[in-house]
Amino acid sequence: MHSKESMFRVLTIAREYGSGGAAIGQRVAQSLGWRLLDDDLIKAAARRAKVDFRVARRYDECVDSWWHRINRGGSWSAAIMAGASPDDVQFFDSDALAAITQEVILQAASKGNCVIVGRGAQCVLRGWTRVLHVFVYGPWPERMARVQQRQGGECDAAKLLQSVDRARAASIRRYFGRDWKDPQLYHMMLNTQLGFENVASMITRAVRYMEPAAMSPWFQTTA
Repeated sequence: MHSKESMFRVLTIAREYGSGGAAIGQRVAQSLGWRLLDDDLIKAAARRAKVDFRVARRYDECVDSWWHRINRGGSWSAAIMAGASPDDVQFFDSDALAAITQEVILQAASKGNCVIVGRGAQCVLRGWTRVLHVFVYGPWPERMARVQQRQGGECDAAKLLQSVDRARAASIRRYFGRDWKDPQLYHMMLNTQLGFENVASMITRAVRYMEPAAMSPWFQTTA
């Protein structure tokens, strides 16, 4: 690890499904000696919500259906009508997980020295100084092959890629009102066709040596 203090204190990595963004985040975290927040982010949110990790995982980077939201409202009203206190009526779903996850992201960023993968961190921390935002994408055939290998021969890789990317885009749109692939959200957008090691190296060098003051104007607007 380089002896000089890094110019940035937090890195966010948004990624297409199957692009290898999570693996790249892990490489960068190891190079910097920083904490990696990927699955650990959901585990922390699950602990706060007092739900099983597998339950929280089901709602990760998703948006609840309109039917679920209507039904949740009806269930809440029924519980109140039955005499329950509003503070005692709690439902865990995508909205609940997103809210708790944002709290965990803010807390982690305030401590610094962390790599945060996905979960809208690029929006939660938009405008923070010393936070570098990166989007990782990859060629469709390579992503297909990677997902096929990971999920097994019975998997419809194309359908899964489209489904997960659509869910991630919908999540960013619902909770932040932004386009997931809007280049204005990121300082760097990197293609993993360059190779995982090369992409990880470029990100690591940017974190260590690039001056935040040289970034886009919005980067300096808020604390």
